Amino acid sequence: MSDTTWLQRAASGLAAFRESENPVVSLARDLLWVVAVVGGIALALYLIAGTWPAVVTIESESMVPNMNVGDLVLVVDEDRFGGLTTWDEGRLAGHSSFGDYGDVIVYRPNGADSVHPIIHRAMTYVDTAAVEESGLAEYYTNPHGGYITKGDNNPYIDQGNLRIVGVGVVEPVQKEWIVGKALVSVPLVGYLPLHLAEFAVIVIVVILIHDFVLARRKGKGE
Repeated sequence: MSDTTWLQRAASGLAAFRESENPVVSLARDLLWVVAVVGGIALALYLIAGTWPAVVTIESESMVPNMNVGDLVLVVDEDRFGGLTTWDEGRLAGHSSFGDYGDVIVYRPNGADSVHPIIHRAMTYVDTAAVEESGLAEYYTNPHGGYITKGDNNPYIDQGNLRIVGVGVVEPVQKEWIVGKALVSVPLVGYLPLHLAEFAVIVIVVILIHDFVLARRKGKGE
């Protein structure tokens, strides 16, 4: 009996919230709807991609002309839709993506979470011995193997050449540092995440104006 009463009260409260004409309640309903839609999209992207973040925005020109500033890129798990293929492997197998051989990966430089991930092409994979022989080992302690990466628009590879404040010289990318690989990109849409705060303010203002106009029309009708 108590369970039934609780359910009845909950249903009654939900109905009152849904049908209330109070401006504050109306605004809360609209905001909850926006949150539900955004959350649903995020969940769907995660289920499709198998990794997070499932989308990234291109913020530099290092991948021009194959990726441009403002592009929104869908990122999937490195082994989804086929294994990760380097430029060397792609050249032999004929596998290409984003205008060149091999896959473009998103990785955390040196495993750091304090900076934005980098989205560059995986050029080749080297073991520890190859790193030591190449001279890359002089840039960091505890040499290790990993992927050598490069921006399509850069004249040099990341490893041993790219230095990031608070991280140091970028090392060969270990598997656990890889967020995922780029699957597809949509031009210009990425400007939205870059200005998410401004977009949220605009949405809230539009909702407020919409509710105000509806309230005025209803007032005149009565």
